[in-house]
Amino acid sequence: MAFFYILTVILLVIFTASFILAIMGTIQSEYSNVSIPPGVNQPGKLRLVLAFVISTSAMGKILEKMGVCSKIAFTRYVRSGRRLGPDPRLWQEDARFGRVPVRLYRPRAPSAGLRAGAIFFHGGGWLYCSIDSHEKICRYIASESDAVVVSVGYRLAPEHKYPAAYEDCLHATIHFMNNIEHYGVDPANVIVCGDSAGGNLAAAVSQTLAGRSDLPKLRAQILIYPGLQALDFNLPSYQQNRGVPLLFRERAAFFALQYLNGDALHMQEVLEGSHIPPDMRLKYRKWVSPDNIPEKFKVRGYKPHKLYEFKAEVFEKLKKFCEPNLCPLLAEDAIVHQLPESFILTCEYDVLRDDGLLYKKRLEDNGVRVTWYHLEDGFHGVITLFDYCGFSFPAGKRGLDSVVKFIKGL
Repeated sequence: MAFFYILTVILLVIFTASFILAIMGTIQSEYSNVSIPPGVNQPGKLRLVLAFVISTSAMGKILEKMGVCSKIAFTRYVRSGRRLGPDPRLWQEDARFGRVPVRLYRPRAPSAGLRAGAIFFHGGGWLYCSIDSHEKICRYIASESDAVVVSVGYRLAPEHKYPAAYEDCLHATIHFMNNIEHYGVDPANVIVCGDSAGGNLAAAVSQTLAGRSDLPKLRAQILIYPGLQALDFNLPSYQQNRGVPLLFRERAAFFALQYLNGDALHMQEVLEGSHIPPDMRLKYRKWVSPDNIPEKFKVRGYKPHKLYEFKAEVFEKLKKFCEPNLCPLLAEDAIVHQLPESFILTCEYDVLRDDGLLYKKRLEDNGVRVTWYHLEDGFHGVITLFDYCGFSFPAGKRGLDSVVKFIKGL
């Protein structure tokens, strides 16, 4: 009996040591590709956040190998957040708009008139996060701007591929607008809002509703470091910030592919740009081009990308990347010029920075009023960390306050 006890202890020690070594090895490997620019405020704190993210990834890999759960499922569990206790400033209600789960946040303080309504789509690369993960953000927007906020729990990839998330967000928005009298919201003051992948969804929903005559027109769209295209992953911001947390260049392509097809096949072709036909690349060059990025955003370094040979078989599998509902930056001018007043937030140290800058130019070229807020010390995901267990960054608070200011000024 003692022999088996000792053997069990030895095996447990070996397993624990192997587990720790595997995590440390993954962290060391991931850190070798990391670049935290000196312009980032509190770089040490960002390294701690990154270590947690990498450790979660390593743990997910181990659990997947053990057959316990998939890496995506574990990461999703960690990032999904937990529902908070009551907020004395707000009424909260979980509901369903058709099949789509939502959470409503309504200020308790009496209002002199109808309030603004903000429909919020959370980020997370279309794979992660939830209504709970973005609850502090939605509470802050609702309480500080005195607006009714609707947070949408859309379906996630890879189980639910494009256009599932887009359809859920569109359905939730239309349901809200059709029943707006129940929420004390001014039908002329409805806003769509989202961060990262949620910004992509907000832009797509806004474009879809731009030509609808059977619904009130959206008052505004708020796009927080949105991902808006999958044609060119070699724009200046992708080169400059390829290793800057919390979104690496390769991960941006990974998320887009998972959303599109439910897998990350052909990631190399997407990164090198061989997935788009030459004629189509030429057509979209007027909208997706480093030439449209102001020179001041190239001073940290930019080299024109050498195009690789086009691969037709890859394009056949990825051609939906040219659909505006997936890549809103590719919408025709006839749609763009109908869009509502817009707020775009970008971060200097973010691979998606230039997506936002290119869309800002497109909107302005089409006569759409744009409020642009640029976080010089910001990085991708900085707003998601707002009031997050001591890991908040000043840039995140400033960015969120700029969103509130915009809503109050409408």
